Amino acid sequence: MNLIAIGQVLFLLGVANGAPVLAKWLIGGRFDWPIDGSARLSDGRALFGSSKTYRGVATSLLATMAAAELARLSWVFGAIVAALSMAGDLLSSFAKRRCGAAPSDQMLGVDQIPEAILPALFAAWAMGLSILDVLVVVVLFFIAELVGSRLLFALKIKDRPY
Repeated sequence: MNLIAIGQVLFLLGVANGAPVLAKWLIGGRFDWPIDGSARLSDGRALFGSSKTYRGVATSLLATMAAAELARLSWVFGAIVAALSMAGDLLSSFAKRRCGAAPSDQMLGVDQIPEAILPALFAAWAMGLSILDVLVVVVLFFIAELVGSRLLFALKIKDRPY
């Protein structure tokens, strides 16, 4: 197992997924334009939902690019990790909308796995991580996301404990 690389990827995933939450807490509803433009599909449901915003994607990209440099990785690597994590988040939101879940409703696993597995698979290719390393990243991110969300809720940074 490559513990250093696993730690680097987990750090970047934490930044990629935490930056939008902190941005919302710091600046409120400013710049919270929905990515899907409030579009609805033929099922009458939103494409992604109102909680997926340009502000979130931008802060995720910028913060993760900076964090990658701190982790002794390239800013390009950080941008790709953030983009893949946000793509996974959008994919899970799309799936949740098709199932009838409201924006910000919890679907255990669906909320955490796509945003971790896509960047972890990229890291496997780029950093030579094994499948076991990828699995460790996904499982640790899953646990950290559940614990971190509850902590951020307790600190009044998040609106919901998930």
